[in-house]
Amino acid sequence: MRNLFLLIAIVLSSATLAQTVQEWRDSLSVLGRAIEKNPYSVELRLRKAAINLELNQWDYATEEYGRVLDLDSRNLTALYFRAYANVQLRQYAMAVTDYERFLSVVPKHFEAQLGLAMATKKVAGQVEVMDHFNRLVQLFPDSALAYAARAGYETEQQQLEIALFDWNEAIRLDPGNVDFVVSKVDVLLALNRKREAKAMLRQVIDNGTPRSALREWLERCQ
Repeated sequence: MRNLFLLIAIVLSSATLAQTVQEWRDSLSVLGRAIEKNPYSVELRLRKAAINLELNQWDYATEEYGRVLDLDSRNLTALYFRAYANVQLRQYAMAVTDYERFLSVVPKHFEAQLGLAMATKKVAGQVEVMDHFNRLVQLFPDSALAYAARAGYETEQQQLEIALFDWNEAIRLDPGNVDFVVSKVDVLLALNRKREAKAMLRQVIDNGTPRSALREWLERCQ
C-alpha cells in the first residue's frame, strides 16, 4: 500500500504546481529529462504516469506503468492505475488481469473490487459478473455504493425484483442519495408499480428536492 499512498501524495503535490494543460505538459518535459538521467527510478516514472492520466493520455500511462512493473512487478500503484487506464482504452481483459493481480495482494480494496466487477461485465458471462458483484457486497456490507452497483447490473439483466432489494439497501445506507431513489423508481415503473413510485417521489420532494428535478419521473407516474 505504500506505493499507493506515495502516488496520492505525488498527485496532490503536483496539482499545486501544474493546474493547466500547458503546465502539466511542462512538468512532463521536466520529468522526461529526469527519467533520461535516472531510467530506473520508479518514483519518477510514477509521477510521469500520473500526469499522463491527468491529461487523459491513456496509452502513454499504460506504457509508463508497464515500465514501472518491469522494474517492480508487484508495484500496487502501477497495477491499479494501469487497470484504470486500460478501462478508458476499452481494453477490458487487460484491466481485469491487473485488477486481479492487485486484489491478490490487497483483497479488501473497494475501488479495485468495483473496477474489477465493472470491467468483467465487458468480457464475461452473467454468472461470473454476478459473482464479482456478490463478492463486493460481501466484503463491504455497509457500502451503499456496493449495493447500488449490484442493483444497477441486476436492473440491466431485468432481474427487477432482486434489484429492488438492493436499491432498498443502498437507500437505507445512504437515504439522502436522490440518484438511488430515482433508480429504484425506474424499477418500480418497469414493474408497473406507479403508486409506490409516486409515493417515493413525493417523499423526496418533501425532503427538499425541487419538483422540477423529478419532472421526468413524475410524468411517468401518471
